[in-house]
Amino acid sequence: MATFEKQQCWSVLLRLFHWMFALSIVFLVTTGFYINNPWTNTMIEGSASFPMATMRFIHFIAAYTFSGAVLIRLFLYFFGNAQERVWDILPITGRNLNNLKMTLLQYSYISDKHDERLGHNILAGLTYLFTFFVAVTMIISGFFMLFPEVPFWEGWGLAIFGSQQSARFLHHLLMWWFMIFAVIHVYLCIWNDAKAPEGIISSIFTGVKFTHKS
Repeated sequence: MATFEKQQCWSVLLRLFHWMFALSIVFLVTTGFYINNPWTNTMIEGSASFPMATMRFIHFIAAYTFSGAVLIRLFLYFFGNAQERVWDILPITGRNLNNLKMTLLQYSYISDKHDERLGHNILAGLTYLFTFFVAVTMIISGFFMLFPEVPFWEGWGLAIFGSQQSARFLHHLLMWWFMIFAVIHVYLCIWNDAKAPEGIISSIFTGVKFTHKS
């Protein structure tokens, strides 16, 4: 019978980032769809209520929360614990390259072998890193649209996107990445929790994972 031991994996700051990021995305996507294509009767705007103003306000609050979460993750990529730093998920060592190969084979149902590691597997880590850069693009495009005449955002916005229209289109397009990512992320977390008794889902609440006792 296999025995397991508890190991501290995720810091309080990493778990705070996760829930700030996840919840802000829910509000950003919902309000973003409304801002792009309002589904309420325009006759009520400015009379009984101001639904567009309310949605924009919620969108902006969620955007600042999202930005704060991204800053926390950037800090942890360099100053977090061993599992939270960017070096742990880059395929730059033999062990990490092997983990990437084994994870791809396992997810493809080609192999049942599981390379146990305390932090993220390399495929997940690289996906999160890509999502981080997408998030930075969303932040820059969002603040460029919000503050088009502020020299800082205007400079970055014009240099990266060329125009407000291009920034708005990319901002809307990248929103779909977060929705697709969320569905796959939840599915694979449940899949991993069923396949390996590491406590991957509970770890984002408690910070603790379970590993085979050596």
